[in-house]
Amino acid sequence: MFKPLILLAVATLALYSCQSQKQIQETDRESYRPNYHFSPEKNWINDPNGLVYLDGEYHMFYQYNPYGNEWGHMSWGHAVSTDLIQWEHLPIALEEFSNADSTETMIFSGSAVVDRDNTSGFFETGKKDGIVAIFTSHVHSNNEGLRQHQSLGYSHDKGRTWKLYDKNPVLDLNMKDFRDPNVFWYAPEQKWIMSVVKPQEYLAQFYSSKDLKSWTLLSEFGKKGDTTKIWECPALFEIPVEGTQEKKWILTISSGHREKNYLAMQYFVGDFDGKTFRAQPQEEILFIDEGKDFYAGIPFNNLPDSQQNPIMIGWVNDWEYANKIPTEKFRGSMSIPRALSLKSTPNGYRLLQEPIDLKPIYKDEVSFDGLEVSGAETLDFTGDSYLLTAEITMGSAELVEIQLLKSGEEASILSYDTGTEMLSFDRRKSGHTSFSDRFPSVEKIKVPLQNGQLKLKVLVDRAMVEIFANGGAQALTDMVFPKKSEGKILLSAEGGKAVFSRLNIVELK
Repeated sequence: MFKPLILLAVATLALYSCQSQKQIQETDRESYRPNYHFSPEKNWINDPNGLVYLDGEYHMFYQYNPYGNEWGHMSWGHAVSTDLIQWEHLPIALEEFSNADSTETMIFSGSAVVDRDNTSGFFETGKKDGIVAIFTSHVHSNNEGLRQHQSLGYSHDKGRTWKLYDKNPVLDLNMKDFRDPNVFWYAPEQKWIMSVVKPQEYLAQFYSSKDLKSWTLLSEFGKKGDTTKIWECPALFEIPVEGTQEKKWILTISSGHREKNYLAMQYFVGDFDGKTFRAQPQEEILFIDEGKDFYAGIPFNNLPDSQQNPIMIGWVNDWEYANKIPTEKFRGSMSIPRALSLKSTPNGYRLLQEPIDLKPIYKDEVSFDGLEVSGAETLDFTGDSYLLTAEITMGSAELVEIQLLKSGEEASILSYDTGTEMLSFDRRKSGHTSFSDRFPSVEKIKVPLQNGQLKLKVLVDRAMVEIFANGGAQALTDMVFPKKSEGKILLSAEGGKAVFSRLNIVELK
């Protein structure tokens, strides 16, 4: 008579154990949700879309799957912010729809503009809050792509509700791959300019329009720089040159990486006359970010006059493992918004990137200024969401390391080799790495010292690290997935002594 009770007890214990294990796994995986970087409440996201500012609100639309945490059913999710840090989730803006011929149309990547002068005719004259979305309508059958063309949607109420233009598409070349329109207002000629790509041909095309509906081809640019991956998500925009009154034009393209089959973003600097973009000569491929996890970035449209620098947000993930990363309720997140400018160098213009000011979310702050390191030293700090700022005088040290998110043997290691001038980030022992053999990696960037110093700004946020070196002359973004949560920081120097003349860590709430 006792055997059924024993079996019941064992079964109950086993069930409890399974439930507890599932809860632990879910808690663990939800702990990878960034604290101060944008992520969706649930499900899959990729490219940022339609970044636009209007009446005190920054709008971020993004590629979103309403039905799961892997890629599919692409629609536009929507969030707004007043400070680019704290975001309010809003209902889906534009959702995948069915066609009369039993095909489906996904809402692929694109941009959004404020049509202040009602050039489109979608709004009442004098209204100042009309937003028009320009996106790729991706027609497919059972996820097999059939054709892509450019279409419009519009909102009368600051992006809260949307209608599709009843005469879509507005630009159709009868191609399977033709996508990612990025549109801006070109004031000198009072017209809209669209950048869009033929991905398989490594070509960006530029079109003009007076009404956002009828588009005329102006010119093409392409088959330069990186062509190891298809071209995606173009953006053409004006950008200031540091320390001058000069402005140049920059064309950004999402494509391949220095390492085979990974993703990255490249850029070209030059001039645009309203018709043709002419790039400066360049002997090397110029990448926006040297990490594996910054892609599909675009700038905001319609920024206030007080904001002179373009602001870009990128997708933090990589298609080599994007559907496999060990999060559960959501997959994918966005970078911290970055203010962009150019610096004139003997080799031509080069991009500078500066993360936006995070002071509104500062919590506790600790400094270790004047710290001399000749061996290994663990700092009196633990945490997983913070901003670390350092100025390091290398002195006689041959190698300096900063081990982040350290728990026992587990760490994400940022190091600098003075002999090779290489800044490296090693995530091979950062925690969970076995979900994809493409994930464990070491990233390297050549970063010459400035007057014997290396300056770093490092944003750590649970499952991602964004590194900006020497005033944003180089950037590197990588995801990491720690198994443990001690969150220590260890400093070390080999071959001699290094001095952290400034080392500041701010916990971010």
